Amino acid sequence: MKHTLYWLQCGGCGGDTWSLFNARSPDLAECIDLLDIELLWHPSISVMGLTELRDLNSALITGKKPLNILCIEGSVIRGPAGTGMFDEADGRPKKDLVAALAHQADYILAVGTCASYGGIGADREIEATGLHFHKWKQGGFLGESFSSKKGLPVINLPGCPCHCDVVIGTLSMLLSGAEIELNAFGMPLEWYGMMVHQGCTRNEYHEYRVEEKQFGEKGCMFFYLGCHGPLVNGPCNKILWNGRSSKTRVGVPCFGCTRPDFPQQYPFFETRNIEGIPIDLPDGVSRAHYLAYKGMAAAAAPKRLKKRKTGI
Repeated sequence: MKHTLYWLQCGGCGGDTWSLFNARSPDLAECIDLLDIELLWHPSISVMGLTELRDLNSALITGKKPLNILCIEGSVIRGPAGTGMFDEADGRPKKDLVAALAHQADYILAVGTCASYGGIGADREIEATGLHFHKWKQGGFLGESFSSKKGLPVINLPGCPCHCDVVIGTLSMLLSGAEIELNAFGMPLEWYGMMVHQGCTRNEYHEYRVEEKQFGEKGCMFFYLGCHGPLVNGPCNKILWNGRSSKTRVGVPCFGCTRPDFPQQYPFFETRNIEGIPIDLPDGVSRAHYLAYKGMAAAAAPKRLKKRKTGI
């Protein structure tokens, strides 16, 4: 029997879908075939008419047709005033469809940061929230005690967008019966058990505090240019984008797009600091130890790192 999958677009830009379409090994079509998936609905590639979609939704909601995997892309919109009518489907609040489908699904994937934690619309007039979290707080739209029909919480796959390999890898683990270990924010440790900093090609510059104050050079961007690499969990420097690159590899600071509070309410290209020491430090690092260590490290930096200007 095929595994049924329903992909619902809610309050988001569709970037996670387009990331998924860029999967190559396997690509999306191969994934569907290899995992024996019956794709019931995806708003970008399904050709079903409105009457057929209504019948499908009814069959899923009443349990007449099984729903193995529900993928939600984009935040759940509850505005205005809790009605949900800022985001409607077939004349009804889409949030009601989300709730009905979620209670019938074996597994639920929140694809992208908006679906996971609320994203750009959280705490704004549209009253956006994540499926099982609202930013850092568990609960979100479905409530703190929610679990799927298989007894699992919502599996959060944050990222703006989420990497295609994370989506396909999670589907593969679920449908093969592999156990998925989650962190405190519902992220699979297979992909979110490491910091973006790990695997960054600028790590050595960071360790010796060889810092940059402007773009275009090779040093660390954490101290002045707002890089979140040492602060956030994510696979960007592990599986790479298009199999070859990441933000930090091309000289762009990590935006921290997997954080539950993304997007941040302070400048992206500026590190908040007190007397030159970043306010946000890596997990487990005390301010006193950080100040002493980084001072010594900067003094011991090798000349080959200090002499880093492009073309020299």
